[in-house]
Amino acid sequence: MDANSDMKKGSIPSNQQAAHNVLQPTASNTSKAAEAAGIPRNQQPAMATIADDDDRLLARIGYTPVLHRHFSRWSTVSYAISILGVLGSVPATFGSPMSAGGPATAVWAWFIGSIMAFCIASSVAELVSAYPTAGGMYYVTKHVVPPEHVAAWAWIIGWCNFLGQAAGVASLAYTISQMILATAVMHSSLADGNPTFIPTALQTVLLAILVLCLFGTICSFPTEWLHRIILWFAPINIIASICICIALLILTPNKQNATWVFTTVTDGSGWGSRGFSFLLGFLSVAWTMTDYDGTTHMSEETHDAALRGPVAIRTAIVVSGIVGWMLTVTFCFCMSDVDQIMSTPTGLPVAQIFFNAGGRTGGTVMWFFVILVQFFTGCSAMLANARMAWAFARDAAFPFSDFWSKVNNVTNTPVNAVWLVVAFCSCLNCIGIGSTLTIVAIFNITAPALDISYIAVIVAHRVYEDRVKFIPGPFTMGKWSRPVNAIAVTWVCFISVVLFFPTVKPVTATNMNYAICVAAFIGFFSMVWWYAGARKTYTGPRTTDTIDMLPPEDPEAILSDYDMP
Repeated sequence: MDANSDMKKGSIPSNQQAAHNVLQPTASNTSKAAEAAGIPRNQQPAMATIADDDDRLLARIGYTPVLHRHFSRWSTVSYAISILGVLGSVPATFGSPMSAGGPATAVWAWFIGSIMAFCIASSVAELVSAYPTAGGMYYVTKHVVPPEHVAAWAWIIGWCNFLGQAAGVASLAYTISQMILATAVMHSSLADGNPTFIPTALQTVLLAILVLCLFGTICSFPTEWLHRIILWFAPINIIASICICIALLILTPNKQNATWVFTTVTDGSGWGSRGFSFLLGFLSVAWTMTDYDGTTHMSEETHDAALRGPVAIRTAIVVSGIVGWMLTVTFCFCMSDVDQIMSTPTGLPVAQIFFNAGGRTGGTVMWFFVILVQFFTGCSAMLANARMAWAFARDAAFPFSDFWSKVNNVTNTPVNAVWLVVAFCSCLNCIGIGSTLTIVAIFNITAPALDISYIAVIVAHRVYEDRVKFIPGPFTMGKWSRPVNAIAVTWVCFISVVLFFPTVKPVTATNMNYAICVAAFIGFFSMVWWYAGARKTYTGPRTTDTIDMLPPEDPEAILSDYDMP
């Protein structure tokens, strides 16, 4: 009997049997649901819905769909923009490029850094489009390295990504705490300008932990609630940014001229080189324009995630790059008294700019929106970190992974993973009680840890592309893929070295950049843990994927040739 007759009888070749086993339950469940609704079998729709297609793709990748998909095109874009949160992040980091290299450093470092961020984000978007899971780039590792190396690579990438995101969430909560207390300082100032209230390290940390708990509460909501809330994040961010820029330019007396803003570069770092001081100014844009794959961690709760996720990532970089540059230029024009603003008792130069322009009332109103947007950013970052932790836990990468990977029966979200992140970030912030230097070093590792985890996967994809089959997703850069990847990798390698340098010279125990020490400790700890026992139990993403067995265009096309029972 020939192969054709076998096909007509409903048999399936052995190399596609697994694919049939994965795909068939989805069709079966859909049919049962339709029958339960009173729709006869012969009147049921033949085409799958987008949600069915998303879940079918996830099943092909190897995971059972357990989360609900409520994120739409606009809530996904809003989420991608809010996780960068330029209105909150630029004011929080503006003092760094200004003190290192002056106004032109702040302006042009942001402009160049945004372009580089777009290259990195595009490279990330192309990879996660093929494998849209909550693990993001961590899961992609499985499909870009040979099978014998998957466990080690996934372990390193996963931990770099998780720790980088956790440091980012902790730093956002800490920054919000500083912003709130800076407002209290400004309102406690006497007539001579000296504040009557100076926050202590303990007060800053306790308030940061309270903020983390608020993050955790919101991130524990059902996905449908999160979708409705996050829809408002980006509009508020963009509209408030534009209004604040207009208000500052109108209200600020004695504004700086364009020549000073766009051409003045100083050697504020003390390294004896304006060029190097300029490079140190990239800290602001590097800290703000990262966590590109945060949007992909919501893939299992997003409709048409393979396309909407990548599009949202690139859109967010473009919008945030423009808005962030607008804010930076505006702040520079409003530096009417540079020395007074840079030495502000609040510790945040932009807060002083606001209060100089609008007084206590107007400055507080503008500063409120900065804190609000920073809070949005923290919620979005916490959400991404929690989904990454959940994805990592379901692959048994954490102690007590079974507990952390549970999905709450009430909210249908991974609530346990959310509060794992809250507890971990709270512990990180507690370090700030005893050592400000250590907590700053931990925060400084955010951008390098995340960006290195991205380019490691990009490099692996290119190194092993002749040995490992990679099925592109709906978003691809085509002929531009290789050059954009090369730019992204080169830039991250270069800027990571710069960001590990001390920002001020002469270097002392007080101004030393301890980020390199934190990075070395993380690397050492993860490798010791790996060789001490994790390599015997951890196998990488635990999936029974069938995606390599079927063509990417239409997985149902082959199966439709057979007479399915």
